Amino acid sequence: MNQTTSDLITGLRKGDRRSLARAITLVESTRPDDRTEAVELLDAVLDATGASIRIGVTGPPGVGKSTFIEAFGLHILSSGHRLAVLAIDPSSARTGGSILGDKTRMGELSAAEGAFIRPSPGGGRLGGVARRTREAMLLCEAAGFDVVVVETVGVGQSETEVAGMVDMFVLLVSPGGGDELQGIKRGIMELADLVVVNKADGDLEAAAGRTCADYANAVHLLQPKWTAWQTRALQCSAMERRGIDEVWAAVIAFRDSLQRSGEFGSNRARQAIAWLWSEVDETLLHDFKAHPKVRALAPALERAVAAGETSPTAAARKLLNAFRQ
Repeated sequence: MNQTTSDLITGLRKGDRRSLARAITLVESTRPDDRTEAVELLDAVLDATGASIRIGVTGPPGVGKSTFIEAFGLHILSSGHRLAVLAIDPSSARTGGSILGDKTRMGELSAAEGAFIRPSPGGGRLGGVARRTREAMLLCEAAGFDVVVVETVGVGQSETEVAGMVDMFVLLVSPGGGDELQGIKRGIMELADLVVVNKADGDLEAAAGRTCADYANAVHLLQPKWTAWQTRALQCSAMERRGIDEVWAAVIAFRDSLQRSGEFGSNRARQAIAWLWSEVDETLLHDFKAHPKVRALAPALERAVAAGETSPTAAARKLLNAFRQ
């Protein structure tokens, strides 16, 4: 272990936000030497992780996720907690670039003592989360943040990967009645532990009440995820910061119920195993594409597949055989 990694470990354990930012940059790096250091870093601080409540917040674009998270985060801080927000920005499909603007959208929260906001590019991943979100969550916990919120890209039903790495999955929706309910896919509804109807203010307040009732009825028709918790529907106004305390109370009730039933710990264990195999899958795919024989053979096979001269299945088999040899 080099001196830089040792310094990061010391800084993390002291709760230093600059060390945390540098540590996340290290684990997000794709350089082989950085990946080796990142593994050493994560192993060294593993004993200081796991004490937080991990919350995923998702919802369609325009629902007000950043406004909600800022109001929610300020309430959490006022309750005596330390909050880390991992905000995943969408990446351009053409350039790979990302806006990374969440700190400007959450100006009050980003300036608050006890809060840490880290925007990361989604990198085009369908799950709506960055490649190293799991590692970043552990680093935040090691730095003493006891509430970790993951704000996902908000691109639709493909955005369900986050549910496999957090304790509680919150679906944020806008007032809209039946049409809005029809627009939310069943798959993401089945993953939600809490549905929050935002924008319950002004002319939309009555519609928010009706939408909340619609969702409350809908979630009871779905098979429960947990024996100790039934998905709830709540309404709030993030803009006016009303109802935020009820959302936080629901988070605490969820955590306490699952801890009493033992489901909280068993879910974390399942997620750790899933993470293991996800890491194996992605590392193997990276090594496969980087293999010299595969790189030499791939362009010709791609042209043959595009021209209809060979099937994708046959081409894939040739690439795999080249890799195995």
